[in-house]
Amino acid sequence: MEVKRAAISALLVLVAFGSCHAKVEEENPEFWRSQARQTLQSALDRKLNTNVAKNILFFLGDGMGITTYTAARILKGQLQNQTGEETVMTMDTFPHVGLAKTYSVDFQIADSAATATAYLCGVKTNLNVIGVNAAARNGICKTQKGNEVTSILKWAKDAGKSVGIVTTTRVQHATPATSYAHSASRKWYSDSDVPAGAKKDGCTDISSQLLNNTDIDVIIGGGRKYMTPRYTKDPEYPADFSSRGKRRDGRNLIEEWKSMKQGKVARYVWNKNDFDAVDPETTDYLMALFEPGDLRYEEERDPKMDPSIVETTEKAIRILQKNPKGFFLLVEGGRIDQAHHDGRAYMALHETVAFDNAIAKGLELTKEQETLTVVMADHSHPFTLNGFPFRGQSILGKSPLWGTDFLPYTTLMYGNGPGHKIRNGTRPDIRNVNTKSKDYVQLSAAPTESTTHSGEDVAVLARGPMAHLFQGVNEQNYIAHAMGYAACVGADMRHCKSTVDNDRNGAGAVAHSSASLLGGLLSVLLTLTLLM
Repeated sequence: MEVKRAAISALLVLVAFGSCHAKVEEENPEFWRSQARQTLQSALDRKLNTNVAKNILFFLGDGMGITTYTAARILKGQLQNQTGEETVMTMDTFPHVGLAKTYSVDFQIADSAATATAYLCGVKTNLNVIGVNAAARNGICKTQKGNEVTSILKWAKDAGKSVGIVTTTRVQHATPATSYAHSASRKWYSDSDVPAGAKKDGCTDISSQLLNNTDIDVIIGGGRKYMTPRYTKDPEYPADFSSRGKRRDGRNLIEEWKSMKQGKVARYVWNKNDFDAVDPETTDYLMALFEPGDLRYEEERDPKMDPSIVETTEKAIRILQKNPKGFFLLVEGGRIDQAHHDGRAYMALHETVAFDNAIAKGLELTKEQETLTVVMADHSHPFTLNGFPFRGQSILGKSPLWGTDFLPYTTLMYGNGPGHKIRNGTRPDIRNVNTKSKDYVQLSAAPTESTTHSGEDVAVLARGPMAHLFQGVNEQNYIAHAMGYAACVGADMRHCKSTVDNDRNGAGAVAHSSASLLGGLLSVLLTLTLLM
């Protein structure tokens, strides 16, 4: 009882102290009323864009759940010396917002493979498989055959559009791989990862499918070591054995890719200098693999060696947008998820801020009237924003309200993960710990080697042609169908037909109106002639 009274007293003191942090203008109710009126008028003035989408820009924040989204907004503002909470991210400007259910066919909480198959291929499936339906079983090659499903990237390519993938992970990772591969295991990155039995049954690795399945115009990310023969030294880390080639079949897929593009201007690069030298105006194909595996975190990236996600997004768009039929581009902020798995909120949020900056670059380079831009997450993490921190307090800091054990805790925590540090029934005392460090691992309630995913719905944000389709609460596989409908790619071509019919009707109406006007003028002239 005494502990409860102390907690209530502490909260009252915090409320009183926190009110001192309010901005003077925010104490005036007219500030909020005026803001609300402007927002309301903006909504009332909004007109639906029913054009056929020439381009699709699809931004996927891997593991970017609602809490991550909110916390990254605050961090972005605080990096600009603002309090943070009122910051408007690029994502916040999207007028149409919905939610997607992320469960897979076999699990309540899904992984990035099952979710990618849903939002890219339009079909929900099982955990750990990519580009196949739920009749396929994890790791069993025979179940893959006949159960393959194609992605919107392929639908766009078949429609004559240019296509590309940009990721901060290896290009063979679950999200980008699902756009081009079909595999009973998301882990079959190179042939050395494919079991002998699966090879005998005819299954091939994801890297080889990158070359053989769909003619992708732009491929940017990491994953060099899965493309070269075993023990091949990496050009950037020749002394690092773990960075060397993994393939046992002796194939050099990078060289094969180059030879496949003979007659075209195709560039392979692995460092920023060569990347910067690529001229989008004269380049037909680009493969850029900047690391043996996943790219470095934005906060640890060497800007002299590796471009940012903003730079890679820009290069991809400038190459793809030369096609008069348009393009489809998948941009993945893939390391948001990986930072969360390690319990490193600092890294996850900085990755999300970089991802938001890439979205801003995408909007800058395209026209909203012809480009459908969709932003979403594939799944979330057990990541919480808690306590009663003051307005403007560092999002990476500690709650001023301590626990009943009279120890502080951080504003950001995990439900499970490597940050479980209870010893002899006591939490660690973090009063003198710098929780704003990039290497700090947040506390977690349950001990796991890696933080798991979580199963709540994820946000879907859209702007551009037919963006109003991305509203309400929908199954995650709906996203692919809505994008396909908006751009007239894939099986559902009704939007193209309705647009053509409307154009014809409009032309007919104009012709009819012109004929009526001409007839009226002739009648007037005839009347004047008779009167004279």
